[in-house]
Amino acid sequence: MSAAGRDVNLVDGDLLKPMLVLSVPIVLSQLMQVGYNLADTFWVGRVGSEAVSALSFSWPIVFLMISIGGGFTVAGTVLVAQNKGAGNDDQVDHVAGQTIGFVVLLSVLFSAIGYVVTPILLPLIGTTPGSEVHTLAVDYTRTIFLGVSFMFGFFMFQALLRGWGDTKTPMYLMAFGVLINVVIDPLLILGFQGNPLFSALGLSGLQSSLFAATGFTGMGVQGAAIATVVSRGIGAVVGMGLLFSGRVGIHLSPRDLIPERETVEKIVRIGGPSSIEQSTRALGVTVLTAIVAFAGAQAVGVDTEAVVAAFGIGNRLNSLVFLPAIGLAQGTSTVVGQNLGAEQPDRAKKAVLMSSGIIAGALVGVSAVAYLFARPIVAVFIPGEEAVIAVGVDYLRIIAPTFAFLGVFNVVNGGFRGSGSTRTAMVFSLVSLWVLRIPAALVLITQFGFGPTGVWWGIAFSNVAAAVLGFLWFLRGTWQDNVVESPGPVPADD
Repeated sequence: MSAAGRDVNLVDGDLLKPMLVLSVPIVLSQLMQVGYNLADTFWVGRVGSEAVSALSFSWPIVFLMISIGGGFTVAGTVLVAQNKGAGNDDQVDHVAGQTIGFVVLLSVLFSAIGYVVTPILLPLIGTTPGSEVHTLAVDYTRTIFLGVSFMFGFFMFQALLRGWGDTKTPMYLMAFGVLINVVIDPLLILGFQGNPLFSALGLSGLQSSLFAATGFTGMGVQGAAIATVVSRGIGAVVGMGLLFSGRVGIHLSPRDLIPERETVEKIVRIGGPSSIEQSTRALGVTVLTAIVAFAGAQAVGVDTEAVVAAFGIGNRLNSLVFLPAIGLAQGTSTVVGQNLGAEQPDRAKKAVLMSSGIIAGALVGVSAVAYLFARPIVAVFIPGEEAVIAVGVDYLRIIAPTFAFLGVFNVVNGGFRGSGSTRTAMVFSLVSLWVLRIPAALVLITQFGFGPTGVWWGIAFSNVAAAVLGFLWFLRGTWQDNVVESPGPVPADD
């Protein structure tokens, strides 16, 4: 089958099977994304707890800047999906090219800003200027920012193909990138001397020869950043090549990339709320990291850097749940978008309900595994660091029972986005984080003396409350009015 024939028919016939065919590759791609993060954490953990802490401090800033531009990829998915569902084939190539051009320009701007402000922002989260953790965090963060354009390019390819209904091609490209990352990650981080990968593969002789020839001892945390940028860069170049060749259904031409005011305004109106949503959520992670550092400093007999390192590992483990749920939510967005474009709102609602049931059922089992095996799971990523492991186990056991609620919340929000109600999705995300999560954590820490576990309980509370509120709003049905009926209109928001 050619790449152009991989798109799934979502507007006719049975719904469950094509929705799963669309969503499963997204979930697999998201799990591979977790592979990126866990591979970095695993190999950096071999450098030491300071290196892991550096990643924990760096990631909120990186995620913040990426999210500001990455939110606009949602506009590409919505516009492609709804125009395809409405039969506006001529508009699909146009909106895809316009979204790429706009997002690439943003990425250049954010890359420059991120590089400059990194040493200023890191101390606000909790690093101490001049310390080893601060220096490592600056090196890692700045290297990532230099490659932001590559990362945005790869994300755009995924978003546009998802809106078209093809999730297999992005999955294959993600797998290719993960393979590159897995191969070069340990080499760039640890070098050739003392690298356990060679011993595990029975290549100790080759290891000795390479070290004797190069003397390369690895780049530590910065090596992880370089591996990520290189693998993303290769994926972005291949993805753009496929889009311009027309082999994936969407066929771009250079003129599609030239910004046109009317289309850019549509992208901003649809993508702006998603950008605000993602960036403020990233800012919330940054604030939570600072709160965790504060709680660790206030607690008696607790090492602050150990608490922050445990929080970073916990977040990456939590992504095993969060990212697959987001994957199914993204598939649901495409189904909703195409069916609302085809004027089939009942079918769109049915898709959201089906997805919610699927993710809730799956995550109940995941919750049980995470709770029962919390210690060995955490210990894999920071062996021998008992202080970090103990805090990480507390985190996982408090958060795990709420995984199903987190999954349902993300699927429902995905339905809102697919309809074009990106402001509704934004509001619920902001309420979850800034009204439910952070205040609850601060109250538990400052008023009840919970220490770091106050943050964990605040996260658990927000997962449950946000899911209940979001689902009740979904049942109102006002989001179903958002339909693109012709090449021009942008869906109204409820």
